[in-house]
Amino acid sequence: MINRLLPALGLALVLAAPAAAAPYCTGDRPGVQSSLGLTIGGTYTVEEQNSFDEMRLRQMGVDVASVERWNGCIRAFVRKPEGGQEMRFFEPGTYRPVY
Repeated sequence: MINRLLPALGLALVLAAPAAAAPYCTGDRPGVQSSLGLTIGGTYTVEEQNSFDEMRLRQMGVDVASVERWNGCIRAFVRKPEGGQEMRFFEPGTYRPVY
């Protein structure tokens, strides 16, 4: 019985891995929010939000080539010292790396 379940379990793990590997962030809330429903700060255009994220990451020492919001995260294309670029993900608001 176990010999029949192992291949099926292995296949299920292989098929689920790509979905689990995608980063997902939850801190994508513009402005300051309170429990009374008050929001301070306006709605930003996509270009304004990307420019702000890029500026903030550069202040943190990240050599950013481009930035965009993706799946609730900040997706940044970062220049590598040896040349080329790599994709990194950061949590909106805290700018902590997402692995």
